Order: sequence, then structure tokens, then C-alpha cells
Amino acid sequence: MQLQPTASHFIDGAYVEDTAGTKIDIIYPATGAVIGTVHAATPAIIDQALNSAKAGQKVWAAMTARDRGRILSRAAAMIMERNHELSVLETYDTGKPYQETSVADATSGADALEYFGGLAATLTGEHIPLGEDWVYTVREPLGVCVGIGAWNYPTQIACWKGAPALACGNAMVFKPSETTPMCALKVAEILHEAGVPAGVYNVIQGMGEVGAALVTDPRVDKVSLTGSVPTGKKVYAAAASHMKHVTMELGGKSPLIVFEDADIENAIGGAINGNFYSSGQVCSNGTRVFVHKDIKETFLARLAERLQNAKLGDPLDESVNFGPMVSESQMNIVLGYIEQGKAGGARLICGGERLDMPGFFLAPTVFADVTDDMVIAREEIFGPVMAVLDFEDEAEVIARANDTQFGLSAGVFTKDLSRGHRVIGQLEAGSCFINSYNDAPVEAPFGGVKASGVGRENSKEAIQHYSQVKSVYVRMGDVEAAY
Repeated sequence: MQLQPTASHFIDGAYVEDTAGTKIDIIYPATGAVIGTVHAATPAIIDQALNSAKAGQKVWAAMTARDRGRILSRAAAMIMERNHELSVLETYDTGKPYQETSVADATSGADALEYFGGLAATLTGEHIPLGEDWVYTVREPLGVCVGIGAWNYPTQIACWKGAPALACGNAMVFKPSETTPMCALKVAEILHEAGVPAGVYNVIQGMGEVGAALVTDPRVDKVSLTGSVPTGKKVYAAAASHMKHVTMELGGKSPLIVFEDADIENAIGGAINGNFYSSGQVCSNGTRVFVHKDIKETFLARLAERLQNAKLGDPLDESVNFGPMVSESQMNIVLGYIEQGKAGGARLICGGERLDMPGFFLAPTVFADVTDDMVIAREEIFGPVMAVLDFEDEAEVIARANDTQFGLSAGVFTKDLSRGHRVIGQLEAGSCFINSYNDAPVEAPFGGVKASGVGRENSKEAIQHYSQVKSVYVRMGDVEAAY
């Protein structure tokens, strides 16, 4: 398939190029080969995108909500029809296996567009009777929204941010990660083909300086970032200094608690999904796996057996189920954490090395006998590294699970549903799971507490973050005044 993008940017309904911008190589993580190039947005490109969004938003907001919804639903259907092509592109962009991208990436983006397309016409206000007088409310768009994406789910994030923004009548300028620049361009192209007016969804490339220029521009009303906590703090502060609306979907070091009565196979399946899906490059991953001492060795032995079924290789081979890291730099970061795990005294159960093959492949890695103070138990690694910690007491494990700056996700495996609800009720996290892990249906809110974020993506909650309420007081009688 054609991998070189038509042009670097998509603005005002068309592809746009400006080779004066910094060159960005597109590297296929499975081989390390350069498969294309784009150019970072110049100040002229940023200006063009924001002016286009401001003009397009007025056209889009003037349409009926039902018409907007129909267009988003049409785009969802088009994405599903082109799922194979988009999944292959996602694999080239991220290195994730086609076995995964074909069911979890473009399909998730389509779900978001379909869901918010269906919701668009329901976004009404309310009538508040006050005797003879009354108040009515109107839900209005914010204006121009900026989306800043991460490299782990480029298609999904482009839609998770775009769908609620557009359903509410906003326009969006989306900046994908410079590591994965291709997928968002296709999302913009499909949205425009489905009938979204020119300027309503724009994509521009670039590194941190492009994001900073967007975040502080007076034409921008809202910023939504998916990224790390340090980046989120900088973007949040910059947006706050201009009184902009924000959604921050940041990192985590989430706990996954396995009680002694848990179904071992299901718990191990949850731990695998919460540590090795997307080669561990998922913000909500349950990377601190607390396993009750009574079943710890049984858990570890069976986990090591099941990890033998991880098949690494060409991500486009449909039998491959474990892909490379997204980049050489990310691979080296993770290798550094693995060395810290070994040096810190954790017991290496399996993995722990780079594989002798092309691309940026790391073996699925499990450390046992991890203690709360170890670096691998405190810091987000964002790679295929699981830390297994022991526990005996429910109150103890809850306190330890909450002893972190993060609060994105949490999971509990137990056959005692009363305990499951009781423990989840005390864990400080925004997206939680009982006898499962990392499910993310568009119908459910997604987001964190503490340092893991502000606001929510998906579900009806996202509407609150892409719209504002105007109230109108209507007096039916005379106005009384003191003079």
C-alpha cells in the first residue's frame, strides 16, 4: 500500500505541504527502516490551520445537530468499510501486530464516531420554571479545539478527541505524535469525504514547539492532550494561563490486585492484557500486579507458561501477537528500567532483554519479589515489563495500591463480588475493572484522578468537556427597581 502520505498536513479540506518545516522521518518499528517523511508545521501552516478551523466551525455549528450526527455516523461506516487498509497503516505507524490493530484501533475510532454521531441530536438544554418567570439553558460549542495525540493509538485518539468535539459543534486542529504521523491524516480525509465541512477537522504535524504554539494561541478555546504526566503539567499550565478548557489524559502506574480466591487463568489473562497488549505501551496498564502470597508461585509459574505463546515477528503476519516498541528511543528507555529492576534486587522470571532480530523488539518481561520502593514499582515504564508484588491483607494492599501519584486505572480479581466492589470502592483511580482489565468501550467514561488527568473521554461525560451551558432568565412581568 501507499505509505508516503499525500502531504504532511490536512487543512481546510485538502492536503497541504510546506517543506520549509523540519523533516520528520516515519520509521517502521518492525524493521527500523524509514518508510516516509513529513514536515513539521511552520508558523504559516499553524496560522492557516487555526484560521481554517475558526471559519469552518461557524459553518459546522450552524448546521442542525441531526445533520452533524448523520455525517459522523457516515464517517464511522466508512472507517469500518476500510478497516483492513487503516489497520495495515496503523501497524506501519506503530509496529503493533495486525492481529491487534484490525480489532482495536480503527474499529474503536469508528465506535466513537458512531456513538457521538448518535448522541449529537440529544444535546438539548432544560427549562427551569420559576413561578411566572422561567430560565432556559442552551448547550453551545466551545469553538476551536486542539487535540494533541500520543503515539500508541494514533487512529483511536484522533477519533476519541474528534468525535465528541465535532458532535458538539466545535472544530478541531489535531496534532499527532511526531512518532506516528500517518493515521490521523486518513481520519481527516475520511471525515471530509463523509461530509464534514472544510476546516472543521484539520491535522498538522510537529514536535513540542508546534503543540506549544497551538496551546497558547488566542484562537483556541479548548486543549485535549493524551501524553505523559510531565508533558501534561506543562500543557495544563500553559492552557490555564490563557483560561482555556482542558482535558488531560495522562499516565499511570496502575494496580491490579489478585486475591487468593481468584480464577487463576482469568487473572493471568487480565495481567497479560494489562501489561503486554500493544507491547505494554498503554497508559492504563496494570503494571503493579499485587498477588496474594498463597497463590503467588502458582500464578508466576502459569504466567511464564502462557507467555511462551507470545509470537513475535512480522506484525503484518496475522499469526503474530506481540510487536516491537514504537521507536528505538522508547526501547532504550524500557531497557534502562529493566536494568534497574535487575540491579534493585527483583527476581527476573522471564524476558529482560532485546531480541536478536530487526526492529525494536523486547521480550515480554516479568519481575517477581518487587517491593513498593523499587523504581520499577514507582515509575511508568511504558513497555512490556510486569512487576509482581506480594500481599496478605486486604487493607494493606489497598493502602499500598493507593500509594502513588497516579490514579488512572485499577483492577481486582476475586470470586467474592462483595470484596471486589468493596476494594474497588477504596482504590483511587478513574477507570476500574472487576475480574477484567483494560476494556474501553466508548459508552464508558475514561480518565484518571490525581496526577493521571483532568476530565473524561468517551461516554456522555465527554460532552461536558466539549461544550458550555448558557442560561437565559426570562421575566414575564415588570421589573422592580429601587429607583
